[in-house]
Amino acid sequence: MSEFGVLSLLPPLLAIVLAIITRRPMLSLFLGIWSGAVIYTESLGIAQTFDWIVGAIIADDGFHVQILLFTLLLGSGVALIWRLGGAMAVREWATARLETRRNVGLATWILGLLMFFDDYANTAIVGSTMREISDQMRISREKLSYIVDSTAAPVATIGLSSWVAFQLSLIADAYEGLEGAPSAFETFVWSIPYNTYSLLAIVMVGIIVYTGRDYGEMLDAEHRARTTGKVSREDAQPLQKVEEDLGEPIGDRPMLRTFFAPVVVLIAVTLTGAFWTGYESWTADQAEAGDPATIGAAADEVGALQVLVDVIGAGDFAGALVWGSFAMVATAIAIGVGYDLFDLGDGIESVLDGFKLMVTAVTILILAWAISDVASALGTGEYVASSVGDTIPVAILPIAILFVAAFIAFTMGSSWATMGIVTPIAIEIAYELTGTFELMPIVVGAVFSGAIFGDHTSPISDTSVLSSTFTGADLIDHVRTQLPYAGTVIFVVVICYLLYGYLGLSPAFFLPIGVVLLAVLVRGLSEFDGARKGLHPIASNSLEETADREQQAE
Repeated sequence: MSEFGVLSLLPPLLAIVLAIITRRPMLSLFLGIWSGAVIYTESLGIAQTFDWIVGAIIADDGFHVQILLFTLLLGSGVALIWRLGGAMAVREWATARLETRRNVGLATWILGLLMFFDDYANTAIVGSTMREISDQMRISREKLSYIVDSTAAPVATIGLSSWVAFQLSLIADAYEGLEGAPSAFETFVWSIPYNTYSLLAIVMVGIIVYTGRDYGEMLDAEHRARTTGKVSREDAQPLQKVEEDLGEPIGDRPMLRTFFAPVVVLIAVTLTGAFWTGYESWTADQAEAGDPATIGAAADEVGALQVLVDVIGAGDFAGALVWGSFAMVATAIAIGVGYDLFDLGDGIESVLDGFKLMVTAVTILILAWAISDVASALGTGEYVASSVGDTIPVAILPIAILFVAAFIAFTMGSSWATMGIVTPIAIEIAYELTGTFELMPIVVGAVFSGAIFGDHTSPISDTSVLSSTFTGADLIDHVRTQLPYAGTVIFVVVICYLLYGYLGLSPAFFLPIGVVLLAVLVRGLSEFDGARKGLHPIASNSLEETADREQQAE
């Protein structure tokens, strides 16, 4: 139990509430950190405030520094591609082929599913790739940011990624000392259907995009974008303003290669680097343990999929992202110089302009990490988790774990930190209540579901910041418009867990029920909100339909 008790909740909640009310995330985060320092030191806490901010940069063995480098370099890559006309070329190419708003949304969603190997790379690549064509089709930046954010983390937590390796390590550590425990890999695989929020969040994006239905603040944002062409709110403060900060692209002959070559290099170098570092680390661990040091021999012993997960899990994804983004920048400069679009000096200038694009995002990232450190120092997560106790009925244990994880992720802004805090506690409680490992898959799935949901609803989440950055959206607008959709999904998740707890329905039954319920809720909520606001709840599928509908309204 945290020695600060309920006061440990104050700093993150203050930062979140202020950010939503004032729409000034940097000021709100700083005030949240400062309030935590006052509580922690029982003084003005100015020195402690800046200690936490500096510590957030160098924490996790340099992981945060690598993410900051990746973000800055990716900003430079985006700037170079823009200056070379790559974004314009993609917009022209996609406009001729995708043709409708639905197709653009579906393409964004599918691209997000394909980028399953890392959530940071997912948001950066998909957001940057689809922003121009989305603007062309009058899709609001809020909608684009929702599609990107609600696909990136959910798909990373169930695919072959660094997330899976982290989750496996948490399960393995929690199983230590428990006799007869199954393997961490087996528990993780069986937990995937119970990671219901992630699965249904992905489905929800598909439903929203395919039906064109919206509700809540997203309905207002989409109506504004369709009817006025303003893809952002009038007073919005996008975390990235490519058009305003970089000016017009160079030349009058946009070429697709100026976009696809740097992006392909980014993906190729990142994946190669992650697999290579993973293989090197895995081989060293095998040799140290005296086990077979070849993948083939290990695969025969424990299974090829297990070895693949182990190799990926050992990879340095953060380092690989830095290498990939640097290679992206180098490729873009080489193309610019090679095609005589600019000289080396202009290329370097564009690199520096790209750094400037990311200053706001980097600042918010650092402050978001710092507020997470504040919550750790005050024991926020431990306080919430320990408040659950061990007297909860087994039937509703997954729901209790779901909301505990969600609240911790919401207040800390980190799904990884939440998983690290809640996973061992949840496994211990489940074992003490039942004396068996039967509940472990759903308990683990509930932790992961709650962590991702809390991440999606928090303005201090790193993935929310990066999704807003690379789609060019206002951070608070993104969170406010995504919240009703995330809330709809978590409501259905609770229904699914109740069906499991009280009726014993397996995921084979409750997941299809959840999908149908999502579709019904989207239709009902969109019709209700549209009627209440006097707006059509279904988005026009093309610009021509929008014009026709406006004419009929007149």
